Amino acid sequence: AEAAAAPGGGGCSPVGGGSVPVLFCFSVFARPSSVPHGAGYELLIQKFLSLYGDQIDMHRKFVVQLFAEEWSQYIDLPKGFLVSERCKVRLVPLQIQMTTLGNLTPSSTVFFCCDMQERFRPAIKYFGDIISVGQRLLQGARLLGIPVIVTEQYPKGLGSTVQEIDLTGAKLVLPKTKFSMVLPEVEAALAEIPGVRSIVLFGVETHVCIQQTALELIGRGLEVHIVADATSSRSMMDRMFALE
Repeated sequence: AEAAAAPGGGGCSPVGGGSVPVLFCFSVFARPSSVPHGAGYELLIQKFLSLYGDQIDMHRKFVVQLFAEEWSQYIDLPKGFLVSERCKVRLVPLQIQMTTLGNLTPSSTVFFCCDMQERFRPAIKYFGDIISVGQRLLQGARLLGIPVIVTEQYPKGLGSTVQEIDLTGAKLVLPKTKFSMVLPEVEAALAEIPGVRSIVLFGVETHVCIQQTALELIGRGLEVHIVADATSSRSMMDRMFALE
C-alpha cells in the first residue's frame, strides 16, 4: 500500500502536477525541495545526497523517516512508500558504524561490471589495461562461484560489452540509461541472494557511473570495494578525484 495515501501517512493535502513538494530534514537543517510524483526510497536518498552530501558521513548507516500527522511524530519510512502528497522526511544517522572493510567472503559478495563497452575503447584512458584486469576478475568470480551483474549504457548507441570480457555465467546483463547500476532488476537480484554484504565494483567511468553506483550501494548499507586498476575515465583528474 502507498503509505502516503493512508490516513496520517504523510502530511498535508495532495497536490497535482508532476512534482510534489517535500521538506528534507537532516540534523538541524530543513530544506524545501520537490520530487516527482510517485518517487520512492531511491529518489529520496538521491535528493538527500544532493542537498546534504557534504555533511553526510558515508561511513554511517541511516534510516529515512516520514512525519506522520496521525502520531504527530516521525516514523520509519514504510516499506513501499511512494510520494503522492506534500510531506516531510528526515535522514537519521544510527549510532552503529558500518562494518569495517576487510576480507571478502565469496558467499556474501557480488561483482558489478559497469559499462565496459566497445564505443568507450578509444576514449577511456588505459582501456586495454582495465579490460585485462576485468577479465581476471570475472575469471575469479567464476572459479569462486560469485554472482556477476553487468550493465551496458545505452547499448543501441554505445555497443555491447567488449568481446574480450567473457560474460559466461553472468547472473544479469542489463541495458541502462541512468548513471547508477542500481536498477530495479539489480535490486531484485540482490534481494534473491541471501546474506549479500560486499560489492566488488569496476568499469567506466570512475567519476560518473562508478561513483553514482558506489554512493547508492553505500546508502543501502553495503560494503563497496572499487578495483582501482579496473576502472577509468576519459580524464585522469576526474578519475583521481572520484576515487578519492
